[in-house]
Amino acid sequence: MSKYYNPKRQRNLYDPNSEELFRLSRSKIEFFLNCPRCFYFDRKLGVGQPPGYPFSLNSAVDKLLKKEFDIHRAKGTAHPLMKQYGIDAVPFSHEKIDEWRDTLRRGITYHHGKTNLLITGGVDDVWVNPKGELMIVDYKATSKEDEVSLDADWQIGYKRQMEIYQWLFRKNGFKVSNTGYFVYCNGDTDKEAFDGKLEFDIKIIPYEGDDSWIEKTLDEIYKCLRVDSPPQSGKDCDYCRYRVAVKDLGFE
Repeated sequence: MSKYYNPKRQRNLYDPNSEELFRLSRSKIEFFLNCPRCFYFDRKLGVGQPPGYPFSLNSAVDKLLKKEFDIHRAKGTAHPLMKQYGIDAVPFSHEKIDEWRDTLRRGITYHHGKTNLLITGGVDDVWVNPKGELMIVDYKATSKEDEVSLDADWQIGYKRQMEIYQWLFRKNGFKVSNTGYFVYCNGDTDKEAFDGKLEFDIKIIPYEGDDSWIEKTLDEIYKCLRVDSPPQSGKDCDYCRYRVAVKDLGFE
């Protein structure tokens, strides 16, 4: 058993009688959209899904990209990739940039008064155009033979991620462009030898966000957390399918 997994968590549980803010991350909103039942078990009852393994290579790419863009942030200059793709912007310099990028402990937050939820999210980067509009940027790393894109059905999660970040910055009083960018790094496996290094093809993909779904979703999350029994499963939830399959065999 993993020493990091606690199947009966006692902390960070939603209490409908509490007046304290309940912290809800961007990833937990996506969790709810994928399966309200698993979300309820996790946030209300303290039984979360077993964790996946960390993608250390992805984290390394994120860290190096941040260092690279920070050089231009300090100088107030555009990164060569931004020039290559004709993006009229520079990395946004702000005293809270490191706070916004701290996914685990801080991030950018907004108190949603209607539900008393504290919505949080940790961005990878923020750029700003000459109009003073912020452009939300997300880094992605993969290794595939095909050209990277945002066309796969499962990448709806990437798009919603971008839209939540755009919404959070708007709620914090910033002027935010509907256009965000994915800096997509694709590991090149066509080299003749490894030679101790992995090279990436980097592509910037623009995305036009629409955050109109978020308020409705927060209302649904609030209602979900305040009922006494778990809701129905998400239609594509493998965890729920597994539990049903085991129960059908006569085991709990």
